[in-house]
Amino acid sequence: MTYCVAMRLDAGLVFLSDSRTNAGVDAISTARKMTVFEEPGDRVMVLLTAGNLAISQSVRQILAENHDEKRSLWNARDMFEAASIVGEAVRQVHKRDAHALRDAGIEFNVSLVFGGQIRGERVRLFNIYAAGNFVEATPENCYFQIGEAKYGKPIIDRVVHPSLPLGEAAKCALISMDSTLKSNISVGLPLDLLVYEADSLRVTRFVNIDERNTYFRMIRDTWGHRLRQVFGEIQNPEWNPTEPAEFPLARAGEPDCWGQPVRARRNPSRTQE
Repeated sequence: MTYCVAMRLDAGLVFLSDSRTNAGVDAISTARKMTVFEEPGDRVMVLLTAGNLAISQSVRQILAENHDEKRSLWNARDMFEAASIVGEAVRQVHKRDAHALRDAGIEFNVSLVFGGQIRGERVRLFNIYAAGNFVEATPENCYFQIGEAKYGKPIIDRVVHPSLPLGEAAKCALISMDSTLKSNISVGLPLDLLVYEADSLRVTRFVNIDERNTYFRMIRDTWGHRLRQVFGEIQNPEWNPTEPAEFPLARAGEPDCWGQPVRARRNPSRTQE
């Protein structure tokens, strides 16, 4: 399993991926989930992958080797065409491998996030599915997650919006990743973080993060401490025994009402037996 997140903002794009692969408790390894396709001054495209590693590596290989083809990422006219080319690569792998995988009882499982900018158009971000179809990020939904998304989603939902500066978005992505690392052993270090500034048409901000990274260690320590601090500052619930409950427990001899808990009582006669 893995966790990847990408954000499309007014100022550019943020991509973050972990590197853990898991084929069982005794077969844990690392593999990069981020691939960068760059032609400085003309285009920068980033691919994040989750799911079956053999499938995602095959898709990536097809895209990388099509450098001289008439239709490839290197000569796509815009990001929509580039996303279509990625979807076609997924379908090509499906056509080749899906039947054999099905015979082996394995699902064709892959999900991709693909984004970037080609000279002459805006930055764009897509979520590409196992069928090769895709959806594009919008101002109302400006980020995508793949893999173990549930643990890191709450912080992104509360913080990220299109006008958020790139630095703050990168910080939010790292907190989201830390929350996932804390709760799920199938996601692990090292991480790849790429921040793309709109219209730069080159990679200028990239870092590989391991357990020795000072900033990420600060994020982990500070976020955990501040969460506990805020939690302690929130008032505990108060119980007033003089006020009847809005939905009281059903009393003996009364029928149970929908939405009320069932009260079970010990039968004294049975206890004496």
